[in-house]
Amino acid sequence: MNSDNSMAAKELPVALFSGSSNLPLAGRIARSYGQDLGQITRVRFSDGEIYVRFEESIRGVDVFLIQSTYPNADSWMELLLMIDAAKRASAARITAVMPYFGYARQERKDQPRVPIAAKLVADLLGTAGIDRVLTMDLHASQIQGFFDVPVDHLYASGVFAGYFHKLNLTNLVVVAPDVGAIKMARAYASRLSTDLAVIDKRRPGPNQAEIVNIIGEVEGRNVLLIDDIIDTAGTLTNAANALRDAGACDIMAACTHPLLSGQAYERIEASALSRMVVSDSVPLRRRSDKVAVVGVAEMFANAIRQIATDASVSTLFKP
Repeated sequence: MNSDNSMAAKELPVALFSGSSNLPLAGRIARSYGQDLGQITRVRFSDGEIYVRFEESIRGVDVFLIQSTYPNADSWMELLLMIDAAKRASAARITAVMPYFGYARQERKDQPRVPIAAKLVADLLGTAGIDRVLTMDLHASQIQGFFDVPVDHLYASGVFAGYFHKLNLTNLVVVAPDVGAIKMARAYASRLSTDLAVIDKRRPGPNQAEIVNIIGEVEGRNVLLIDDIIDTAGTLTNAANALRDAGACDIMAACTHPLLSGQAYERIEASALSRMVVSDSVPLRRRSDKVAVVGVAEMFANAIRQIATDASVSTLFKP
């Protein structure tokens, strides 16, 4: 058989569908990919039960289901039902496109009698019938090993680095707000060709952070704090205030997944941060003068295109 014909025979029709958790981002991904979102009905019965139905044939189709699984658990249930419906409708391949992967912070058994929730939801996706996962900035990269199917892990650092390059920042230092963020902060420092500092902290209780020490030179310098998830913003704002007290000048932050629950907005607006740049992986609860959003739709569309054509996703991250 001619090799060109063989390659063409492997290509499947592609369809993109979205759950309800982040429809605006799903729409932007579809437009960047170059086609409309597929038609799907999502209904919630009066008792809260979720119902989904594909309104077009997906038999033999390469299906991409776009859903960020941020709290509450309904986003997970809706995704699982979409996967099951697609499998029963004879989709050729099913890829879960998860800009934000929920429960990633429960990825290890660090106390007695607690679950490893990230492993549990990975198993649920596999049982539902997923063939592949596409996600971004997992809280712990080892979560990829919880799956028995391929996982394509995207990094928002390229998108954020482009944003900060345009600001022409000088005398900059990238700061990790805790030890867990060092790897991500190092990637940003490399892309921005600048120094790295780390904040050593101890956490006296859940959603509480106490700044202990700043490792690195920040006095008289502009600072970029880096983290993957901002929930209550306690760690981030405590770090920003500590950096201000240590003599830092302009203090900015970049965060991939802006959950921003509880008093997060109030803390950010009252903190030493001049601005916080976030991705649109999770829709913001409200606007803030200190919060700017950069889009990741084009990156996901490019990754979907690579997957659909069986091309390498890693080539997207070459400088």
